[in-house]
Amino acid sequence: MAPFACGLLVLTAPLGALPRRAAAALAAAAGVVAGPLYVHLQPGLRLAAPDPRPAAPPACPALLRALAALYAAAAAQRGLDLRVLLGPGRRLARRPRVLLAAAEAPGPPGPVRLGLQRLAAAAYGCPPRLPAVLLEEAGGGPEEEPEEEPDAALPDFADVAVGGTFDRLHGAHRLLLSACCLLARRRLLAGVADGDLLRHKVLMELIEPYELRAAKLREFLEDVKPSLHYDIVPLVDPYGPSVTDPDLQCLVVSEETRRGGEAVNKKRLENGLPELALYEILLMKDPEHSQNEEEKISSSSLRQRLLGTLLRPPRQDPALPSHPYVIGLTGGTGSGKTSIAHLLGHLGAFLIDADKLGHAVYVPGGPAYEQVVAAFGAEILNEDGTINRKVLGAKVFGNQERLKSLTDIVWPEMARMVKEQIGEADAQGKAVCVLDAAVLLEAGWQDMVHEVWTAIIPEEEAVKRIMARDGLSEEAARRRLQSQMTNSQRVEQSQVVLCTLWEPDVTRKQVEKAWDLLQQRLSQERSL
Repeated sequence: MAPFACGLLVLTAPLGALPRRAAAALAAAAGVVAGPLYVHLQPGLRLAAPDPRPAAPPACPALLRALAALYAAAAAQRGLDLRVLLGPGRRLARRPRVLLAAAEAPGPPGPVRLGLQRLAAAAYGCPPRLPAVLLEEAGGGPEEEPEEEPDAALPDFADVAVGGTFDRLHGAHRLLLSACCLLARRRLLAGVADGDLLRHKVLMELIEPYELRAAKLREFLEDVKPSLHYDIVPLVDPYGPSVTDPDLQCLVVSEETRRGGEAVNKKRLENGLPELALYEILLMKDPEHSQNEEEKISSSSLRQRLLGTLLRPPRQDPALPSHPYVIGLTGGTGSGKTSIAHLLGHLGAFLIDADKLGHAVYVPGGPAYEQVVAAFGAEILNEDGTINRKVLGAKVFGNQERLKSLTDIVWPEMARMVKEQIGEADAQGKAVCVLDAAVLLEAGWQDMVHEVWTAIIPEEEAVKRIMARDGLSEEAARRRLQSQMTNSQRVEQSQVVLCTLWEPDVTRKQVEKAWDLLQQRLSQERSL
């Protein structure tokens, strides 16, 4: 049976027992629901009762520990969109298609399923006859962890604030936001980083657009606690409205952002406003982090896991021959594109070096030689009649009209030679051909390839590499980079992104992953 598109899981175990049972419960549910998976917590509820009434669990430290365990367990179920509901109140953003509960819920299966249906209808407006499944959970045990003392409770505030990038809303974000919802009585102000605040983020080119991040954030919050008012605003500086809003009472921070919270309070005092209470949430460990990823669950680690994967579907062009399958590999100067090309060659790809073809079109007797000399004059020639590419480059650098005159001559000739090389790859029986071309997108050569793969590197690292490799000053290196397409412009037009920021072994693993996934795609195409 195919998984249901969305489900509602009701957990009635004591809050103290959930940290032990979370992994088993979510593993069982993940086999039934593709996601999103909503979770209704109601400790001690008897689903087999004639009329089970929905209620919110108490806002206490035990609830926060249960939430942390559930979101940590969800991280192990790749792609599971978990939303633990903190109180009934409205229809959910996605309509559940199945209701779930633990098989050991007290009472006979029939009444338990009926109670599950009644509870879901009363709490969230679910249709009364949704399928109800009792899950067989592995693990757990008879021991119960002690409950919190009855007087243990979280503090509460009318208006609470939180800030973050909130890219690819993950478990740590969801725990942080859930804590905000528990602490707030009236309003949550959520600042979403944008603009220059993203500049130094790892793989910032892969951060989702602000509008998408804000929309996902709002949907999650309004599902989790619909009774609150949510203000979601862009943050373009480290403070945002947290230093000017007189109604705010609390700022929720993590271990890493506490110093930022203290800086907010310093600014508020300067502005004549009272300090905010700082409520700190512990970071969530990521058991699956690799050697170059953070130990905590983080957006940067999730972005790194996107490297080498297919970000958007390959081009579907009936005019493009299916064999060989052509990858267009591009990237800015210093990006490590050439090292990636060599790795792909070792894996079996037929390599076409566009830079070598570029040299070939300029040689005396080459296809572009006469036209280039006619257009730019004899002063670009060396004594032996060859074109001095440095002199030619100086003539066109920074002059868009002259540069276009040159590329209009050279690029069509290079494209013709590329097509000849692709034909050679086909004649040799090569399944995959890689066109290594820095100007792939500028020249419009994506029409010759099935997929565009882009190598990226942060600007500061690229500057260092160019200075070391070419002996240029920092200013000259930056000018060279600024004359090219940006990483973001390339990524927007790419199917696969790779990054050579880390050790060579990390790059090699990325390329091998990309190659293996490509082979899977080609195998699926051949089987159709």
